Amino acid sequence: MSEFRESRDRALLEQAIGLAWRCPPSETAFSVGAMVVADDGTVLGTGWSRRGDLHEHAEEAALADVGEADRGLLATATIYTSLEPCSTRASRPVTCTQHILRAGIPRVVFAWREPDLFVDCVGAETLRAAGREVLELAELAGAAREPNAHLLP
Repeated sequence: MSEFRESRDRALLEQAIGLAWRCPPSETAFSVGAMVVADDGTVLGTGWSRRGDLHEHAEEAALADVGEADRGLLATATIYTSLEPCSTRASRPVTCTQHILRAGIPRVVFAWREPDLFVDCVGAETLRAAGREVLELAELAGAAREPNAHLLP
């Protein structure tokens, strides 16, 4: 991976992590931030957990922000998310992994693997198995955990 792309991935993931601080507090769900970014660096959508309702996930909110005119850009876009996209969901039938696959986004960058506090998660593995590029920047996991410190032992 080029140094430029690596630097851009890190900066955009840090922005997504920052969005997690906007989440209304919850004792039963993680605070997550997400951004959908076109290949040219244009931010197409941003979201955070519980932005519109108590069951909304960050990736779902960010994808909902993408305008109809920009839908074609998703084929080469990246979604940046502070937490591994969910593959099991207690509150709704469609997981964030399924939303990403349905949107056709080929690349996912995340910071923190979802701990098994609420559900088992195999989002990264599921996305890879579907041919998506998945990049985990584990050095940013600590920053992604901070808005969730009240949930962690």
